[in-house]
Amino acid sequence: MIKVQNVRKSFGDLEVLKGIDLEVQKGEVLSVIGGSGSGKSTLLYCINAIEKIQGGKIFVDDIDVHAKATNKDKLRQKLGMVFQQWNSFPHMTVLENVALGPQVVKKIVKEEAIEIARKELEHVGLGDKFDVYPTKMSGGQQQRLAIARALAMKPDYMLFDEVTSALDPELVGEVLDTLRLLREDGMTMICVTHEIAFAREVSDQVAFFNQGVIDEIGRPEQVISNPQKETTQSFLSKVLS
Repeated sequence: MIKVQNVRKSFGDLEVLKGIDLEVQKGEVLSVIGGSGSGKSTLLYCINAIEKIQGGKIFVDDIDVHAKATNKDKLRQKLGMVFQQWNSFPHMTVLENVALGPQVVKKIVKEEAIEIARKELEHVGLGDKFDVYPTKMSGGQQQRLAIARALAMKPDYMLFDEVTSALDPELVGEVLDTLRLLREDGMTMICVTHEIAFAREVSDQVAFFNQGVIDEIGRPEQVISNPQKETTQSFLSKVLS
């Protein structure tokens, strides 16, 4: 379980998270929607200890993420994260890219790491790209490569930060299909997304962020199809029109 309790985060004088509370149970999918600058991505960075927090607590299972004694490297092995921009090693093949993490971080022998990489690449539909270099792939394929790299580390949770926002419209579907596949596998996910129809389809919970607070959180049929707050209604009317 991921538990966020009264979390506050500032950049200088600008408070970007203003007391966030939420829980994601094992096997659940939480989609986070909202306008630019509302704090959505910052929340993921705080969960993964990339950013420090100024108040509150975050727990991943029973690990206090921001406690001084917490081993951040060990924590991050529980959390796979995929960013807006895919960051692969251009001088390595697709297979080598995915096999690298298990070898370096988990000290798995090369043969076993290669086997894990093959399995995860096949899982995301890149079973025919083992020997290709990332620069020869489309943006959608590169983003699926990034997902395979994260999965190869065998995380308990996946954090997705606007993974389709840098893609051409015709490539968005193949990446969303990969996330649907993970959903079917029972992967626990937090997805920061502007794909509202996707959020409605796959989520157990949807949180609407507005200026650093959660204005509304609940089942997708409530938050997206029947929002109670004016701010949520206004946001959805703009993005769904």
